[in-house]
Amino acid sequence: MTGGSNGWSNWSGRSRSEQAEVRFVRSIDDVAATVADATARGRTVRVAGSGHSHFPLVPTDDVVLDISGLSGVIGVDTDRLVASVYGGTTIAALGRPLHDAGVAVPNQGDIDRQTIAGATATGTHGTGRTLGNLSTRVAGLTLVTADGTVVHASEQEQPALWRAARLGLGAFGVVVELDLAVVPAFRLAESAFPSTYDDLRPEIDRLVHEHRHAEFFWYPQSDRAFVKIIDETDEPASYPIADEGSRVGWNYEVLPNHRPRVHTEMEFAVPYDRSLACLDEIRELVTARFPEVKMPVEYRTVAADDVWLSPAYERDTATISVHRLIEFDDRPYFDACEEVFRRYDGRPHWGKMHAFSGADLAGVHPRWTEWWSQRDAADPTGTFLNDVLRSWRL
Repeated sequence: MTGGSNGWSNWSGRSRSEQAEVRFVRSIDDVAATVADATARGRTVRVAGSGHSHFPLVPTDDVVLDISGLSGVIGVDTDRLVASVYGGTTIAALGRPLHDAGVAVPNQGDIDRQTIAGATATGTHGTGRTLGNLSTRVAGLTLVTADGTVVHASEQEQPALWRAARLGLGAFGVVVELDLAVVPAFRLAESAFPSTYDDLRPEIDRLVHEHRHAEFFWYPQSDRAFVKIIDETDEPASYPIADEGSRVGWNYEVLPNHRPRVHTEMEFAVPYDRSLACLDEIRELVTARFPEVKMPVEYRTVAADDVWLSPAYERDTATISVHRLIEFDDRPYFDACEEVFRRYDGRPHWGKMHAFSGADLAGVHPRWTEWWSQRDAADPTGTFLNDVLRSWRL
């Protein structure tokens, strides 16, 4: 994320707020006062996180909060296996402190630069047939509401708010603290191999079911795939950590990767049992209509969950991601891919590009109306709604 006293843009530079008042906050008291003042002035407040989302969830010409100064692990309850962390903590900054306490988050995506509040607010995920997205790990959250009140929600305390705000799109308030359900620390061993698409296709289901993590990137112009397999191991960590595809180390050392090329991205979650047919259609589409596309198509799996706005809500899921380098117009490619995803009951990733309307989203998310009911109760003034979010309200 970049920003100053005025103006904000996301990681790729495609999502921008030229007139935003960017406020850097470093305490919960400052968050509360800043939000209450903005509400009193009738201004919108959005939290920027790390600015890694491709979709314009943040932009507003009013107030953008940067909570990166509100960072760190507050404490770990090793008996309950719950870690309390500040919302502005990046996933990268969680790894070592949690490890030192003997615990870990069971899964994460291959980018670890996002803040944990932003990652849970958008359902960020890794891969693994039995592993849920990061929102499923939210055992409790503390948020600052529009009038500056600090509220805690969990399954025991304000459970309806907790169920909705676990994946809240930043629309309930400023999430300043999170209680994360963690597991004992564990090590992983990674392997990788190349394949042709035709050779890989009949093996995908077996790989997904036999390994903790199985994912692959399909490269359109060569019709080849790069396959990654990761499993828990008793082997000692091997230092220096090897390159991607051959690492052995603790979870936080093996799961993240360096992805420096600036791009935009679309990702849809489709039912697992229809996902390979969907992938076949995407492959045919790219090959026939977009032969110039070089960036890969990524395939991952996510376990079913009960998080209201999760793309994996109540169904085992595969996610299919398409990418475009920032120097190219992504719309023709993404629009064509979205037509395919819609035919397979796809649900868009909240942090990546899509063209769904509020009615479209209501059609694929069974708890859409309930989520909005809880959201409006938590923020009756609409302080935390930007233009995009307002357009989704039915």
